[in-house]
Amino acid sequence: MMESASHEKVGLLASWWVRLTAMPNMIACKVSEMAKNTKKLGQDDPRRVFHSLKVGFALTLVSLFYYYQPLYDNFGVSAMWAVMTVVVVFEFSVGATLGKGLNRALATLLAGALGIGAHHLASLSGQIGEPIVIGFFVFLQAATSTFIRFFPQIKARYDYGLLIFILTFSLISVSGLRDDEILELAHKRLATIFIGGSACVIISIVVCPVWAGEDLHNLIAANIENLGSFLEGFGDEYFKTLEDAESKDDKSFLQAYKSALNSKSSEESLANFARWEPGQGRFHFCHPWKQYLKVATLTRQCAYRIEALHSRLTDDNKVSSEILNIIQESCTKLSLETGKALKELASAFKEMTKSPSPETHMAKAKAAAKSLRSLLKSGLWEDTELLEVMPAATVGSLLLDVVNCSEKIIESVNELAFLANFKTVEATVSPEKSQLGKLDNKEKNPNMDVVVTIAEAPSVLPENGEKVGSQQVEV
Repeated sequence: MMESASHEKVGLLASWWVRLTAMPNMIACKVSEMAKNTKKLGQDDPRRVFHSLKVGFALTLVSLFYYYQPLYDNFGVSAMWAVMTVVVVFEFSVGATLGKGLNRALATLLAGALGIGAHHLASLSGQIGEPIVIGFFVFLQAATSTFIRFFPQIKARYDYGLLIFILTFSLISVSGLRDDEILELAHKRLATIFIGGSACVIISIVVCPVWAGEDLHNLIAANIENLGSFLEGFGDEYFKTLEDAESKDDKSFLQAYKSALNSKSSEESLANFARWEPGQGRFHFCHPWKQYLKVATLTRQCAYRIEALHSRLTDDNKVSSEILNIIQESCTKLSLETGKALKELASAFKEMTKSPSPETHMAKAKAAAKSLRSLLKSGLWEDTELLEVMPAATVGSLLLDVVNCSEKIIESVNELAFLANFKTVEATVSPEKSQLGKLDNKEKNPNMDVVVTIAEAPSVLPENGEKVGSQQVEV
């Protein structure tokens, strides 16, 4: 018994010694992993680093009210409200910071005025009635403000302001101080909150600003482009998957559409913040941000159809080669042209221009859709088993639905382009190509006038950097 106990103690000590000796390596690995994650976080979006520096600078600036004696003599302990304002108001984007700052300032001003009035009315009711009247006012404003917060539009934009209103009104009205001290308290708090909020807004706008409206614009453009990338490669990938069991090509584009499925909350938040932002750059004041949400909703609906299409790539149901040959051409062309339309739309949308290219590709997609629809309605499936037909018919039906959704996206973007005054890209061709076409035709028949037609010419990049399309040139 003694020997077995001693052996157990030796084994326990040995295991603890192994853990102790391995601990430095474990700590080094954890530190290295944390450093890599930190570096990656900064590299993914360098604006995060600048935002952190801006918050540190703003806090240091308003802390001078505590460190600098003349300023501390004027504000006293109330200077802490400026520090608290910076901590709770400074957000990543200009719109979020400006929205919180205005909510806090207006709520403090309104609640301070009403709190002083409530305290004055309560003081007129005598020593016995004063706490009863104060309690009634606090109950009334707290219950009313809390109920108002349940309205969706109010909660989206003014929820923080209502919270500050409840807090400030209660602090001032219940303070029980004399009228002159209440006025001084309200004045100092309002002044320090204004100073802290102003520091946040000014630094947020002046130093490396992050505009929520621009982020929303780029997010929706990227989502539309991801849908187009999937559709461009779906036709070939689907029929290749059915014919070949394995494919070693990069299939990351088949997963990109999922960004549109998971971006609803981000889009709504960015649209809410963008409404607070002043006009800047390409985004003027009162920009149609609601239309952006409409485009995002249609994009998400299209992404749900695409997710159903993606599930067909991994479906185990077998489809006969005869059925594949019947629908392959129509499905591939429909998917390809719809994808091109969405990618052209995303490119023009990102540059805030109007381009005729999406409509051109959609016309071809509609022609392919008409052909596919006629195939699905024909009697080619009568001699085939239903289980063999259903997977192919499902893919065709989903593709037809995607075409309809894509058309709605294009119409919604065109409406947004009209409301936001997007630039119209005029069709033109380079003079070099026009001259080459003229010379070639003149060499063939020098005695007659010719018409040089350049159809679907590639985009030309003039000196101003704007993309232009193509046109038919008569020489």
